[in-house]
Parts: sequence; structure tokens; C-alpha cells
Amino acid sequence: MGDPKYPLLSRDGDVTIGAIFPVHSEETLPSFKFTEKPELLSCSSVSYRDFRLAQAMIYTIDEINRNKSLLPNISIGYKIYDSCASRLSAMSATMAVMNGQEFAAGDRCNGQPPIHAIIGETESATTVILSKTTGPFKIPVISPSSGCECLSNRKDFPSFFRTISSDYHQGRALALLVKHFGWTWVGAVNSDNDYGNNGIDIFLNSAKKKGICVEYTVKFYRTEAEKLQKVVQVIKQGTAKVIVAFVSMFEMGLLIDQLSIQNITGLQMIGVVGWISSKTLITPNSFQVMGGSLGFALRKIHIEGFLDYVIKGFWETALPCSQRNDVSSKVTLNCSSYQDLLMLREYNEDVPEHRYASNVYKAVYAVAYALHSLLKCKEQEGCEKTLTIRPQQMVEALKKVNFTVKFGDRVWFDSTGAAIAQYEVVNWQQASDGSFQFKAVGYYDASLPPDQRFVLNTENIIWAGGHHEKPMSVCSESCPPGTRKAAQKGRPVCCYDCITCADGEINNETDSNNCQQCPGEYWSNTENTECVLKAVEFLSFTDVMGIVLVFFSLFGVGITVLVAILFYSKKDTPIVKANNSELSFLLLFSLILCFLCSLTFIGRPTEWSCMLRHSAFGITFVLCISCVLGKTIVVLMAFKATFPGSNVMKWFGPAQQRLNVFAFTLIQVLICVLWLTISPPFPYKNMKYYKEKILLECSLGSTVGFSAVLGYIGLLALLCFILAFLARTLPDSFNEAKFITFSMLIFCAVWITFIPAYVSSPGKFTVAVEIFAILASSFSLLFCIFVPKCYIILFKPEQNTKQHLMGKTQTK
Repeated sequence: MGDPKYPLLSRDGDVTIGAIFPVHSEETLPSFKFTEKPELLSCSSVSYRDFRLAQAMIYTIDEINRNKSLLPNISIGYKIYDSCASRLSAMSATMAVMNGQEFAAGDRCNGQPPIHAIIGETESATTVILSKTTGPFKIPVISPSSGCECLSNRKDFPSFFRTISSDYHQGRALALLVKHFGWTWVGAVNSDNDYGNNGIDIFLNSAKKKGICVEYTVKFYRTEAEKLQKVVQVIKQGTAKVIVAFVSMFEMGLLIDQLSIQNITGLQMIGVVGWISSKTLITPNSFQVMGGSLGFALRKIHIEGFLDYVIKGFWETALPCSQRNDVSSKVTLNCSSYQDLLMLREYNEDVPEHRYASNVYKAVYAVAYALHSLLKCKEQEGCEKTLTIRPQQMVEALKKVNFTVKFGDRVWFDSTGAAIAQYEVVNWQQASDGSFQFKAVGYYDASLPPDQRFVLNTENIIWAGGHHEKPMSVCSESCPPGTRKAAQKGRPVCCYDCITCADGEINNETDSNNCQQCPGEYWSNTENTECVLKAVEFLSFTDVMGIVLVFFSLFGVGITVLVAILFYSKKDTPIVKANNSELSFLLLFSLILCFLCSLTFIGRPTEWSCMLRHSAFGITFVLCISCVLGKTIVVLMAFKATFPGSNVMKWFGPAQQRLNVFAFTLIQVLICVLWLTISPPFPYKNMKYYKEKILLECSLGSTVGFSAVLGYIGLLALLCFILAFLARTLPDSFNEAKFITFSMLIFCAVWITFIPAYVSSPGKFTVAVEIFAILASSFSLLFCIFVPKCYIILFKPEQNTKQHLMGKTQTK
């Protein structure tokens, strides 16, 4: 019932190739009142790129028709329809190219389409419409620029071919490009159609695998002005400095206009084949926003003779109304539709940059080679014109084509009907003369080995804003060595905080997710970048604490030596001779050993020093306490001997006293020998108390052995204290038992408090506590027993008499 749709450009021939191109980019819909027959759709605004595709197709057909070897006696005709970049017009054009112009009510379909193949469409969304409509009739469709991966489905599109690669490769290549420059935080914009939605999905999946995060993904269609405004607002408010735009040329033009209006600059655009090399998009105004854009384009291939044809040949032979005056009324009626095309007669600046013409060239030649095979053409004999070619035969013949065109490319179709992926990486730059150019800065070739497919020359790239330094686009800055990444809750993995590695952990890599624990004897340095040996701590002679303890130890030795010298010089005086001077000198000697044994606790613990310090400590103290115990017993027994008939002193003479000291000391020696034999002390690296340093200390080896040594000393000290306490009230002017009691009281108090302090003190403080206990108890014995005697010798010599000591002096 509707008016027939006529091709924009056509020519009759023995075989006919149909074509659908969006020669115009804007469509005006008529009013649909439903009360009158709708008028025809009107199209305006010529698309330079797609008009050149129509010219390239006619040029290639003319070249084939002149070829005497490919189709010698066959002429190829064509019918080129305009889809006006609209799905509605694309559907109308599809029906027209399949059926012809006129179809009367009584006509029947003969099952033979008026065309043998269709070249088109240029956009994936309209190509899907075309292919699904022609699919049931097995009419082959060859697209020069539809890259949607959805068209690779041979079940849904069994008769579809294309001389461009699938966007599966382009989406992966985009992720590779973004990863190459270290951008982990990008925005994504896509056309809301099959081309954009499928392409951006491939990119997003590849980007996720490569650790790239997408801040936002927004889409719009060319007729959705409100959505376009929302897209611009999202871009404006986003923090990503790199935008991946998987959009068609028409949508990109609208987006650039809005970005220019709102003066949104400084964004690094990453483009795709659909728009990155479009000459119509690069203007002085758009370059302010889009300068420095980077993306994948088809390879620029020079077709010999095509430019001359565009300038002259096309206008002389192919376009109606350009020269002829004797046109029919039907053509005269349509001449107005060619006026905007005629205005392009003098314009050809875009031809050298056109990158799709070679794909149309290959597509037409693929049809010609398929016809050559089906019509059994021979250069001398020609082709068999009488053969009927079914659409399915044409599809099968196209699957087998394999030839090389004049500019060197080999043409063949893979199992999905697509060509091999070969892209050129181009950069929007401004030349010194002010002109704009698409500078080739690399390539991607899927036919090469994986490590050679992607090559970039970054030195030649001019970035967004005319900068020569690569922009940064990350959600979070790189975490330096010594830190690890900690994901921010509710945000993508590329958004993280840099957390300093815990003490004892290191990380010498950038952007690491984990820190490594240092081995047992190692600790992290201040930067947490490497493990260094832990500091070893022990009480050394250079420590302030060690120096103080050494001083008091030597001070004690010096005082004891002075006392011994004083006693030796006064050895014949009653106060020295009283209570066995031999034991006094032995006690002074043992005190010297006690002071000196504390020095064995200072210094780096070794196997010998550990055994020496505890055994020396135990033996010298037992020797000391044995002497005090001997003196206490002598005091106690001396007063018992004053009773009539008592001969007790014969059992506690000098010989017996020496024997007692020897016997008591021998027991401790045996305990120490057993301890050192069975389980001796040994140097031990304590890494449990402090994580950052090693406490080098002497392990007791056998706790029982150490307890036996201390217990034996404590037993003798307690016995000595009890006996001295009993003898404290005996009548005497100088009762030594009182001083022994007091010294033993201090001695026991020191060692009782030593136990909890020893257990709770770490490392060198444990040793310091033990040395302090040794020095404190040694000084208590020295001062309590000998200082009173020294006082009398030096300051009260009149009391250093036998009568005074016996308490027999008369008072006035």
C-alpha cells in the first residue's frame, strides 16, 4: 500500500549487488495523523564517511567490470539505498533491496531475490536488523564496518560476513591499552545499541581481569537528549581522568558538542574504530575538548585511483541529475534529493583519511570472486550466464574466498565470517601549520604472536590538553614499599588505603596486597622494606646499668679488702681475736668472692659463663653463710661452756669450725656438679618477650638444680638466723650474735624479695636483679658484722680490751 522506495544510486547489470549506507545522518518523520496516507520520510545532513563508502563501492564495481579476467562477460550492477542512520529507514531499505521497487497485488514471489549480495550496513544495530531480515532467505550480507561481537553468532546470522574484525578483539585491545599506561580508574561511555552495549561489555570483562576499575558506565542513544545530559553530568562529576568511549560516530558528535558547550576539558578520551578517525569530528572547537584523544582505528590504506574517481569520475558517471538533461519525470521528481550531495563535488579533503573505503573494496571483490567461482568463469571463454545462483550457493562460495587485493591485503573470512583484527593506534594532534591530524603511534595485529601484537611509541603521543606528560587516572595512589593495600569498604578494588606494614613485617614491592613476616631472628627496618637481624640485648659492661653494677661490685671488693687489711693490722687485738679471727678472715675472703662473682653475670652469655655464674654464685654464698654460721655456733657454744662442768667447747674448736665450713661448702659443690652434669645452664635466645629484639640470656637448664642451689643457701641462712636470734640476749658487752641476726634478717629479706622480682623482670633486668641481690646481701653481711668492729678499732680503741668485751669493767 505504501509508495515504493527507490535506491539513491543504481545501475543495471547482469548481476546486481545491493547496498545500504546511512548516506544522510538525520531523519525527519512525517506527521502520523491516521487520517491520511503518510508522506515519505525525508533525510538530511550528509555523512561524509558513508557517502564515500557508496563512492568506493561504485568505484570498485567499475574496476571489476573493466577486468577481463575476473568476470569477463558479466557486468555488475548495483542498487544503493540510504538508511538515514535510522532503524526505521534501515528496515524500509532492507525490504526494498530484497523486493525491488514495484509489487502489484496479483504478483507472486519467484523465490529469486533481485540482488545477489548486500553490502552494508555500517552500524551494528542496523546491520542486525538487516541480517535478521535477510537471514531466512539466505541472502549474504557483507558489512565493511559493523564490529559487534553479537554478529559472530552463526546460528542467528548464518549468512553474515564482514571485512572488519569483531569488536571482541577491539574490546580486549582497549583494556590492554589502558593497562599499558597504568590507568586503573576509568569512566566508560557507550552507545545504547548493539554496537555499544556488546563492545563495552567485552571491555569491562577484560578490564576486570587486568585489575582496571571502572568508576561509572553510562550510555545514551542519539535520539535521547535527556540521557545525553545525564551522561555529561556524570562525566563532569566523576574523578576518572580517562574516559573509554565505545560509541558510534553519530553519538560521539553529539557528546562532543555537549562537552564543548559545558567546557569540560582535560579528559583523556580513549576511542574506538567507530569515531576515532572521523574527519568530521575534529574541528577547532572540538579539539579544545578532544585534543590528545587516543584510540584504535582501521589501517589507512591508499587505493590507487580512488581519489581521482571521487574528484571527477563519480560525478560524470554515477550520480543522476549531475549532467543529464533528458531525465524521466520520475528522476526529475527525485533530483531535489541529490542537491546536498552535489554540494560536495568540490570537497575531497576527507578522502585521504578515509579508512573504511578499503573494506568496501574488499567486500565487493569478495562478491566478485564468489560469482567467479559459481559462474565457472574462465578468462578466454567467459562465464556461464545461464546458471542460476541461489542465495545459499552464494553464502557457501563466500566462505571459501581467499584472494589478495591490489594494495596487498589478503581477504578471507574466519569461521564467524569476520576478518583478522588489525588496528592502528592514532592520536589526535595539531600540526605546526595548525591543521589537525590522526597521528599513528602504534598498532595492534591479532595475526602476530601474543608478545608482538601490541606496539606503542609513547614518545610521539600528545596527551589531553596538549601535555607531553602522561596523565594519571587512579582511584588511589600507588602504595609504596613498606605498605600494603587495604580495600575501602563498598568501593571497587582499585580504591584502597595504604596501610603501613606491622612491626616485624615487610613489603619491598609497590601496590602489594600483603606484607611478609620476617623470619625468627629478623625484624623489619624502620621503613618496613627489608628484614634485618634483630638487636641482641644482654647486660654488657658498656651499659649504664652494667657500669653502675660493676662499680658497686668493685667498691664492695675494695671495702672488703680494706677491712681485711685493717683486721690483719690489728690481728692481735681482743676484738679481732674474739670469736675466731680465722673465720673472720675466711668470711672476708668469701665476701670478696661474692662481690667478684657478680661480675660473671655481666657480658655476653656463653656456654662457660652461664655455668660459671650460677655455680660460682652458689658456692661462694654457701662459703660465706657457712662462715657466719660457724661464728654463730661459736658464740652460742662459748656461753654454754661457762656453765660448771661443761666441756662443750672441745667439740667446737678451730679444727671443727674449719671442718663444718668445708662440709657445708662441699654439699653445695656436689649439688652444682650434679646440676652441671645433668642439665647445665646454657645461652638462650629469648624471642618471645620482645618481638623486635632478642634477649640473650642464660637458661637455667634444670629448674630443680637452680632451686636446690638457692634452697640450700636459704636453708643455711635460716639456720644461721635462728641460732643468732637465740644468742642475741646472751650477756656480753659486744655480743656479735645481735649483728649476725640483723645481717641475716637483711639477707633473707633480700632473697625473699628477689624471687618475684627475678620471675617478672625481662632480659637484662633479670640479671640486674640477681646481681643486685648478690651485692645487697654481701654488703649487708659486710656492714652488719664488720663495720661495728672497725668503728671500735678506729674510733673507740679504749673499748678494744678483753675486760670490756667480757663486760667486767667497773663503772664510776
